[in-house]
Amino acid sequence: MSTKLQPLGDRLVVKGLARESVTKSGIVLPDTAKEKPQEGEVLAVGPGKILDNGKRTKVEIEVGQRILFAKYAGTEVKIDGQEYLILRETDVMGIVE
Repeated sequence: MSTKLQPLGDRLVVKGLARESVTKSGIVLPDTAKEKPQEGEVLAVGPGKILDNGKRTKVEIEVGQRILFAKYAGTEVKIDGQEYLILRETDVMGIVE
C-alpha cells in the first residue's frame, strides 16, 4: 500500500482475494457473474474499540492473516487505483490457516 491507511477503533483494512474466473468444469465466468470476495488478507488493524468504561479492547486479528468475512460487510474504498475493504472486527467470521 503506497498510501498509509490506518483504521480507527475495531476496524480492519482488507484486500479481497480474487476468486477463480474458471469453474471446476472449465467454464470461464465473466466479470458480471463473479461473486464478491468473502476472503481477504488483513493489511492494517485499528487500535481497538473503546468501551463505556474508557478502556480499550484489543483486536484479535493481526496484520497478514487471511480472514473470511460476510459477503456484504464493510465499506469498499479505492485508493491509488487499488480496491480495499474497511470492515469491523465483528464482521469477520473466521481466520483461514
